[in-house]
Amino acid sequence: MLCAIWGDDYSICCCVSATQTGKEMQFFGARANLAKCLTYAISGGVDSKTREQCGPALRPILGDVVTYEEFMPRFMDMMEWLVGVYVNTLNLIHYMHDKYFYEAAELALIDTDVRRTFATGIAGFSHVVDSICAIKYAKVNIIRDDTGFPVNYVTEGDFPRYGNDDDRADEIAVWLLKTFMNMIRKHHTYRKSEPTTSILTITSNVVYGKFTGNMPDGRPDGAPLAPGANPSYGAEKNGLLASLNSVAKLPYEYALDGISNTQTIAPSTLGHNEEERVNTLVGVMDGYFDQGAHHLNVNVFGVEKLIDCMEHPEKEEYANFTIRVSGYAVKFIDLTKEQQLDVIARQAHSKLA
Repeated sequence: MLCAIWGDDYSICCCVSATQTGKEMQFFGARANLAKCLTYAISGGVDSKTREQCGPALRPILGDVVTYEEFMPRFMDMMEWLVGVYVNTLNLIHYMHDKYFYEAAELALIDTDVRRTFATGIAGFSHVVDSICAIKYAKVNIIRDDTGFPVNYVTEGDFPRYGNDDDRADEIAVWLLKTFMNMIRKHHTYRKSEPTTSILTITSNVVYGKFTGNMPDGRPDGAPLAPGANPSYGAEKNGLLASLNSVAKLPYEYALDGISNTQTIAPSTLGHNEEERVNTLVGVMDGYFDQGAHHLNVNVFGVEKLIDCMEHPEKEEYANFTIRVSGYAVKFIDLTKEQQLDVIARQAHSKLA
């Protein structure tokens, strides 16, 4: 997929962001927290953490149940607002950066007629997909405080979740990516740069989650968002292959800044010895990328090793113990305690299918 779009000679400018070597540059931006945007669509733009009117004072959902018919128009309006604020903020940042800290030395290495891309990103992707699935396929009851503000949700009934190769959920995931990107494209971008987006969080999923309240998919207040394009924690029920199939359905042409997928696999899942494990993993990755998938970070170890490393970082064996987080690799002992706990909480696949 990368070669088909970028050619054989390309570089990576940020984690999973492909670029033509020496021919283009990227205006890089932070992520839009679509999970928080979803809660604003229900509350009418009032933040559940601060109770401030942060978004536009659009019509909140006043009933005791979040219906799909009520929710979707509100979510679309709130996302349109968020995208406008997001792009405008990034334009200001990039303008001021060029004005006060123009990177002349770096640009001296790039062609004069440089192609500029405008990188945006999505945080909370899987939680939005699963929450929409809950609203559409189950019954989401609103729990309100004494003032009538929605503080939590109780969902009755089953609903499909992204990460199980279930087209009901995966089609919503594709819709969300395309809708967000098409909204971005409506806006002017600095220096006529070409807008792109990514589903990538690095470690910001922990911070973003800290400032995001309860969600209809069951994610609790303050919990880390699932990283990148990964399914929500605990959502994957049909094994590694089903999870990979779901992510592979996301169209890369709508996320040219990258689709980050990080998976942890127990060694025994892949085989009984090193040769068998290598061959199995090669087959899994070949099948994933044959579907047009973009990126995969693979960790092969048990959760017990992560816990021991967190509790005993002084052990010599952990001095250079490196893991893949979301689009990049890092020494596990260099992560904060919150980030370590987030990695430990992720799905460690014990079955392929």
